[in-house]
Amino acid sequence: MSWEVVIGLEIHVQLNTVSKLFSGSKLSTGAEPNTQASLVDLGMPGTLPVVNKEAVRKAALFGLAINADICRHSVFERKNYFYPDLPKGYQTTQLAEPIVGAGVVEIQLESGEKKNVRIHHAHLEEDAGKSLHEDFHGMTGIDLNRAGTPLIEVVTEPDMSNAEEAVAFARKLHAIVTSIGICDGDMSQGNMRFDVNVSIRKPGDELGTRTETKNLNSFRFMEKAIALEVERQIDVLEDGGEIVQETRLYNGDTHTARSMRSKEDANDYRYFPCPDLLPVAITDADIEALKAAMPELPNARKARFIDDYQLSEYDADLLSGSVATATFFEAVTKAGGDAKLAANWVMGEMAARLNAEEKTISDSPVSAEQLGQLIARLKDGTISSKIAKQVFEACWAGEGDPDAIIEAKGLKQMSDSGELEKIVDDIIANNAPQVEDYRNSDDAKKKKKIGFFVGQAMKATQGKANPQQLNQLLQKKLQ
Repeated sequence: MSWEVVIGLEIHVQLNTVSKLFSGSKLSTGAEPNTQASLVDLGMPGTLPVVNKEAVRKAALFGLAINADICRHSVFERKNYFYPDLPKGYQTTQLAEPIVGAGVVEIQLESGEKKNVRIHHAHLEEDAGKSLHEDFHGMTGIDLNRAGTPLIEVVTEPDMSNAEEAVAFARKLHAIVTSIGICDGDMSQGNMRFDVNVSIRKPGDELGTRTETKNLNSFRFMEKAIALEVERQIDVLEDGGEIVQETRLYNGDTHTARSMRSKEDANDYRYFPCPDLLPVAITDADIEALKAAMPELPNARKARFIDDYQLSEYDADLLSGSVATATFFEAVTKAGGDAKLAANWVMGEMAARLNAEEKTISDSPVSAEQLGQLIARLKDGTISSKIAKQVFEACWAGEGDPDAIIEAKGLKQMSDSGELEKIVDDIIANNAPQVEDYRNSDDAKKKKKIGFFVGQAMKATQGKANPQQLNQLLQKKLQ
């Protein structure tokens, strides 16, 4: 039986303002529990919230970045529910009149196919506190430092049909919010987290009952959680059961999910306009000022990389998605003088090592200037490709700059043609059967068989032979 998957996302983006959404409490990561929550954040009697203008500005900037409607008149409401880390008993948010209306985000899939994902809206709201379950001997601790932190919640239409599309959208949204500087995008700290709504149906049917898997904080976990939930829903329906509308939690360590609670509808929260806050008014002048201050967006950066560096669309897409990666790539290109080599190394050797050690490019032990210097030495023939990887490893281990490592370890590529010619003569003399086989082969087979002699020469020179010079010499000697 064929099934069609329908996916929509709700993304919480923590705005990097200095203070909270409705109070002057400072925002910082790692502070002692309950040291950054004021009486306003706790909703104590006699306190009144005041809207953070910078949070409004950042929310509107996001709206412009996705070509959305910016609501000139938006209203805060109270969403009423009980939770231990929500001391006010309600969350101040937006529902009927959010600050950002309908917009669209274009994504590109691995196949090269492009697709538009519609944004239903994005609204401003305050975050709740945090429940801590570890080290309390069966009890729960409450940290209210996060209470009142400004968020925008981005709500998509159910336009995605598989995990690849959902992850591509999540990556693109991450690129947008970090590019315009409204969020640091640190998912490990919960500064950007994803709720995934999944339903399945037979092709052509009405939308099925959805479940919401909350607080996914990595692209890898999102992909795995979607696959797991799709499989679960298919099993339930094909066994004759029904999908229950509920909120679920995914455990990335065990690759398991469980039901958390039944999923409420909007009317269960008894929304009503917040009596303590006036509507937020945004003028045309405000919008024009934001447009003038808009930083370079991912799509524009991608187009520039294609034009300025002659990169392929695929390479430009990968390198332009993250501000940190894009900045690093451009610095490597400037230092090394070769954009294509810089792209290959940043996306290849560098990315592999960062992923293996779970580091971001900002934490790389090899600086952009060092990688650029390595590429320059590779380009001018000082070292071979094989030796370049050895130098990179030494740089990663903190042994110094490439030039110093090359000099200290004697890694310069062999440039003495006479010495290389003697080595080639010895290899030909000691491998008569392979030489005869090569000479009796057609041109197509010769291209493959010469690899044996190249390998022997590289082994004899410890990888220091110039590959181009070596190939030319071998072809001449093997005629």
